Amino acid sequence: MDEQALLGLNPNADSDFRQRALAYFEQLKISPDAWQVCAEALAQRTYSDDHIKFFCFQVLEHQVKYKYSELTTVQQQLIRETLISWLQAQMLNPQPEKTFIRNKAAQVFALLFVTEYLTKWPKFFFDILSVVDLNPRGVDLYLRILMAIDSELVDRDVVHTSEEARRNTLIKDTMREQCIPNLVESWYQILQNYQYTNSEVTCQCLEVVGAYVSWIDLSLIANDRFINMLLGHMSIEVLREEACDCLFEIVNKGMDPVDKMKLVESLCQVLQSAGFFIIDQEEDVDFLARFSKLVNGMGQSLIVSWTKLIKNGDIKNAQEALQAIETKVALMLQLLIHEDDDISSNIIGFCYDYLHILKQLSVLSDQQKANVEAIMLAVMKKLTYDEEYNFENEGEDEAMFVEYRKQLKLLLDRLAQVSPELLLASVRRVFSSTLQNWQTTRFMEVEVAIRLLYMLAEALPVSHGAHFSGDVSKASALQDMMRTLVTSGVSSYQHTSVTLEFFETVVRYEKFFTVEPQHIPCVLMAFLDHRGLRHSSAKVRSRTAYLFSRFVKSLNKQMNPFIEDILNRIQDLLELSPPENGYQSLLSSDDQLFIYETAGVLIVNSEYPAERKQALMRNLLTPLMEKFKILLEKLMLAQDEERQASLADCLNHAVGFASRTSKAFSNKQTVKQCGCSEVYLDCLQTFLPALSCPLQKDILRSGVRTFLHRMIICLEEEVLPFIPSASEHMLKDCEAKDLQEFIPLINQITAKFKIQVSPFLQQMFMPLLHAIFEVLLRPAEENDQSAALEKQMLRRSYFAFLQTVTGSGMSEVIANQGVENVERILVTVIQGAVEYPDPIAQKTCFIILSKLVELWGGKDGPVGFADFVYKHIVPACFLAPLKQTFDLADAQTVLALSECAVTLKTIHLKRGPECVQYLQQEYLPSLQVAPEIIQEFCQALQQPDAKVFKNYLKVFFQRARP
Repeated sequence: MDEQALLGLNPNADSDFRQRALAYFEQLKISPDAWQVCAEALAQRTYSDDHIKFFCFQVLEHQVKYKYSELTTVQQQLIRETLISWLQAQMLNPQPEKTFIRNKAAQVFALLFVTEYLTKWPKFFFDILSVVDLNPRGVDLYLRILMAIDSELVDRDVVHTSEEARRNTLIKDTMREQCIPNLVESWYQILQNYQYTNSEVTCQCLEVVGAYVSWIDLSLIANDRFINMLLGHMSIEVLREEACDCLFEIVNKGMDPVDKMKLVESLCQVLQSAGFFIIDQEEDVDFLARFSKLVNGMGQSLIVSWTKLIKNGDIKNAQEALQAIETKVALMLQLLIHEDDDISSNIIGFCYDYLHILKQLSVLSDQQKANVEAIMLAVMKKLTYDEEYNFENEGEDEAMFVEYRKQLKLLLDRLAQVSPELLLASVRRVFSSTLQNWQTTRFMEVEVAIRLLYMLAEALPVSHGAHFSGDVSKASALQDMMRTLVTSGVSSYQHTSVTLEFFETVVRYEKFFTVEPQHIPCVLMAFLDHRGLRHSSAKVRSRTAYLFSRFVKSLNKQMNPFIEDILNRIQDLLELSPPENGYQSLLSSDDQLFIYETAGVLIVNSEYPAERKQALMRNLLTPLMEKFKILLEKLMLAQDEERQASLADCLNHAVGFASRTSKAFSNKQTVKQCGCSEVYLDCLQTFLPALSCPLQKDILRSGVRTFLHRMIICLEEEVLPFIPSASEHMLKDCEAKDLQEFIPLINQITAKFKIQVSPFLQQMFMPLLHAIFEVLLRPAEENDQSAALEKQMLRRSYFAFLQTVTGSGMSEVIANQGVENVERILVTVIQGAVEYPDPIAQKTCFIILSKLVELWGGKDGPVGFADFVYKHIVPACFLAPLKQTFDLADAQTVLALSECAVTLKTIHLKRGPECVQYLQQEYLPSLQVAPEIIQEFCQALQQPDAKVFKNYLKVFFQRARP
């Protein structure tokens, strides 16, 4: 062994040594006999350093996992002997090995087991048991090996090939026949021997029993001697958590419903008489969390039994199962209401399934109704935040509570299905009593009262939020609660959670304000003052900005009387915060987007005449344009890179805000009808000079490009005069990413304006293609993944552009580019279809080819195109699918093949019998296709139904593959 390299295994070694150790490990993995040195070092205990021992096991592991079949029978025998002699040495060691070494050794044993058990080492377990006997150190390793074997055979997180899965099934079947009873006996002996003297080994053994119980004969474990011992462990403090988990696995095992019911009931009787059902006397929350999981397992098992028995029509036993379930509800409720959320969370599954049963019963007994009410009260109580919840800096504990709340919400939804009237009445009672005295009530109780009202919207679903029409009693209850919410003054409560819940609820029930519009002004004020957009908490301001835009949008007609007032009040929130004066604005730029959108919506949806709308929109956008001009000048002069970046950011925000105001326009309320075209054209003229700024190109171009996309939709042909110079600037000094983002803009213009933009397209077609080819031909490092991906995405964008041009009836734009250029373009499409293993691009290329054949492939097509069809397009339709990289099992590739079929069909359609003759007499024979297959192919091609040919083509290429 290279002793110098081994020094690098120490975690404290410097990086050079560590690199050397890693390189040495790779070298040993490749070397045909290095594993023997490691095996010898382990068997003879050459090294005392733990990291070297671990290293030796890693080399052996690699040998067994990847190169075992290359070894001779003698070498394989040597590995077995090495492991057994290492195991024997452990019995005599004064100190046990470190845990990480024992675990790695167990992994190697397990790998060898799955490789050899069925063939060379059927006595694996007997050999190991004869070495370890009941020696505690040996037992520890034996149990670790069993856990490692279990994870090799049944761990669902490990991805196995179908071959490995078959092998694992065979191993389990063989183990069941040959050795499982002996293993179970060994577990019993270990438990009996160590239960009072060695809790660590006992817990390990319980874990093994729990793991194996899922796939061995349950009667070996679910019998008096085992169960009694496990129940005994439930009373031993150091063992009871593992015993609980082990019982849970036993209860979870699939079995006959009546047998399962008997097993659960007998367990419950013993646990109940031992006092385990009296929860409030138990202080150990870790144990109670496991116990709650066990009760949950027992409850859900009984429910599964009940469901099966009902399905089988066994009413008598189903009745018994229901009785058994009902007797566990009191215990379930104690666990659900427990102050520890983990304990409560573990029982929610049983609770949810129990409510599902009640939902199916036609009539509920008084006790069942009482149970529903008790669950409801428990959920309401448990939804409440505790004192420790940190709202300003939410960490892991807070995230867990948020998840737990989601589980409780599912329970609440299920309660609503069982008894909507009861839920509504309960929420109303809690809500009304809390809001009557909100000033003197703790924040968490006020929050949960409003939260419950909020949750009713989903728990009692209606279409399109129509909570205030239809069922009169429900509508009036919700209306009463909403009225109380907005008139009680609770929006002034001094806690962020209450404030946020208030705004969330107001927006969720926006339809209330169409029924009682008199409350709109006070809610608007709450949004606009220190309770909302001017709250001291940034989190509240941010969320309110979004909710305010939703509120205004949903009530657009009701907003008319307040428009000017709102616009005046939000004036300071629209300020573009410049980078220089250190002024901290109330809202982030992302939040300001919502305020700009809201302002746009208010103006556009108002009932003002067009000239008033135009004036208001100009007031909104002029400050942005003025600031933009000043900041752009500053950017041109800025020297410091950091300052350039912050100025460019600010310019980008200005463009983004202007873009966002345009979201208010719709097909009905167009820019023209609102008289706002001029303002947006001014914006365009203001923003476009940024494209020629040599600094911070990426960020400026991206903002202006987004604005152009919006303006193409809003201004339609009025935008066209600006496109040529904008395009020219955007094509200067391009990177792959710039082009990739520019092409969708050209596609949008081409698809929308078609023939109107033909002269512009003619002019910029080749400059754009030259820019694309130049980037694609740039040399890149061989293994530079990101450069390769960028080129692939650009190639896709290029083909998408050609597809848009040909698909928009603009093929003459290509035809007018001169013979050489046209040929070059066509060759790139053929290459895209055949040479690059990218099915998305290949599909696009075949779409382009079939479109061009449809347009130019007839008798009056361009000179030479028919030759091109036979020389290049027809071969492409065969060469692409014959490539090894063309994976017919992949969905995207099948779509590409489908377009390939369309291309061949189109060629046949345009060229007729001449095409069939070419395939029959020239092309297919050149591929050595058998005459009868050629005949079959040509018949399929001539079928009128295109689908028949598509299906045939897939089969044709599947057969053609070697």
